[in-house]
Amino acid sequence: MLIQFSIQNYRSFKDKSTLSLIASNYDKDTREVENIITNNKFGYRLLKSSVIFGANAGGKSKFIEALIFMRRFILSSSKDTQKGDSIAVEAFKLNSETEKLGSEFEIIFILKGTQYRYGFEANQNIVISEWLYSKPKTKETELFYRDYQDVTYHKQKLNKVNTLLKEKLIRDNALLLSVLAQFNDKIAEELLDFFKDIKIISGLKEEGYLNDTMLLSKDDLQKNRILSFIQKADIGIDDFKLKKHTFEDIDLDNSKISDDLKEALKGINTYFKKTMKEDNTELFSDVITFHKQYDSAGNFVKNIEFSLNEDESSGTRKFFALIGQILKIIDLGGILFVDELDSKIHPNLVCKLVSIFNSKELNPNNAQLVFNSHDTNLLNSGLFRRDQIWFSEKTKYGASKLYSLADFKTDEVRKNEAFEANYIRGKYGAIPFLGDFSSIIQSSLKEDEDAE
Repeated sequence: MLIQFSIQNYRSFKDKSTLSLIASNYDKDTREVENIITNNKFGYRLLKSSVIFGANAGGKSKFIEALIFMRRFILSSSKDTQKGDSIAVEAFKLNSETEKLGSEFEIIFILKGTQYRYGFEANQNIVISEWLYSKPKTKETELFYRDYQDVTYHKQKLNKVNTLLKEKLIRDNALLLSVLAQFNDKIAEELLDFFKDIKIISGLKEEGYLNDTMLLSKDDLQKNRILSFIQKADIGIDDFKLKKHTFEDIDLDNSKISDDLKEALKGINTYFKKTMKEDNTELFSDVITFHKQYDSAGNFVKNIEFSLNEDESSGTRKFFALIGQILKIIDLGGILFVDELDSKIHPNLVCKLVSIFNSKELNPNNAQLVFNSHDTNLLNSGLFRRDQIWFSEKTKYGASKLYSLADFKTDEVRKNEAFEANYIRGKYGAIPFLGDFSSIIQSSLKEDEDAE
């Protein structure tokens, strides 16, 4: 369960910005049962969903990119880099002081009944600092703190750190948490599993997660769930099946292999291709959708096959791809971040997807959804409390800042005011202040007239 995520001096964010999923006390009588996860052990009321609004280049995507970097670095820094390799971190460049400093990341979450606070600071060359704290009950305990290559640690809970230090196995460009997991430390392994289970996807490029829905639909029960989603979305699909290939009769060196199969084979090296062929492994290259055909009298004639890749709309392809991610996260009780959830999808359908996460019945394992959007209709949907609505705005110095509607004083922003109308007219900030485009067009037309 995510409590909060903070970044500082990363890309467009100069000062510390925090996305908190701790519910505000000011909204206690608003969608409390539906939208809130109650954790009695630590006294938290946590939000099931949050949405971030803002102008283009305001920092919405950059904030999610920060989590992508943090997750990737945690999972790969100990094994995918060598001594001397650079760290793919980028400080805020529009300030002469911060561009020389490290970028900082911190996340607080609950895992298996224990609260953890983990973070690090790094520049492109080294890990400057790193820390991990646990809170099994009421008191927070330091598990380790790293200052460059000096490490203090909890000798009972993390005894393997001593060996790593003696053998000098902690590189200055790798995270201690990652190295500990590589050496089978139980706590570190569990934390890395937590980060693996955080799903971060792009709403603009569904190709990267379409395969998850395809694989999930191999199970008859899951296929029925996916089909139910599709039918309730009113996109005209009556049924679907996977387009299968096997390696039994495929000549891997044959240049005449179909384009869809070539696409499916991308990224699979020769060794795995041969292994898959020997094992007669199934390969799914497309989804065949079925649409009803009618005669002029409105009578059903037959089902017509469409290709998801070739015949369906980009919105349908995205929705099909999203279903697998949503079902997996709902079943797992995990955390899903989506950049541009509303892209290609009708606003009413976006509302339905959000309502799944907010629902006590449909989301029994308390999965959480965080996404950014330009769809201001969501502000009037009634799905969100003030503390679930966030904004990302750039200052005149080019630095992004993140803030919630709940950060405003209650006499400035009331619970039932017209959020959408007030946002569009600039009451909450985070909107573009546009210049006069007409003068540009007029001057261009005048130049054309003068040239004639």
